[in-house]
Amino acid sequence: MSTWVLPGAEFEELLRSFRHRAWRWECQGTYRQPAEAEPWRRWRAGEPDDLTWLRPWLDEVATATRAGRIFSRVRVFRDPPTEYQRWQLDVSPANIAAGEDLRVLTQVEADALGLPARDFWLFDETKVALMHFENQRFAGTEIIASPGEVNRYRAWRDIAYDHAIPLMVYLHDLTQRSR
Repeated sequence: MSTWVLPGAEFEELLRSFRHRAWRWECQGTYRQPAEAEPWRRWRAGEPDDLTWLRPWLDEVATATRAGRIFSRVRVFRDPPTEYQRWQLDVSPANIAAGEDLRVLTQVEADALGLPARDFWLFDETKVALMHFENQRFAGTEIIASPGEVNRYRAWRDIAYDHAIPLMVYLHDLTQRSR
């Protein structure tokens, strides 16, 4: 049994109310979130970014991690990374500085490991928020709490996490390859 939750306050409550660990599987090559449109445009134009638009998320992560809660994610990157993913490589060190454990798998690795092609969050080992997108925009989540289904997502999380490398290692390796 699953429940549909639209984006907004209800989903944000899931992000605030977890007790121990929130883990994200992020596998889309591009996201088109309205709040990111202007910062991405500025990045594409070579303009500076003070990350003000990202500050609420960074503050939430920092507050949670100071309280002993864990935010982590594995991102799947194309080879070569999409334009959006290249932007994320510039922005994401701020996530790490806020306390998020951010790791990377290549698309080839994710496919070889049989990992899903759908984004999701796993909260406290007991609840999955399967994310739905329309035209690369977040449209809502399907909440899954059935222990059998949640175990499948936990197994995918464990596989992904065991094979992923820290973002900064990935970034270093990518820089070395492009020389």
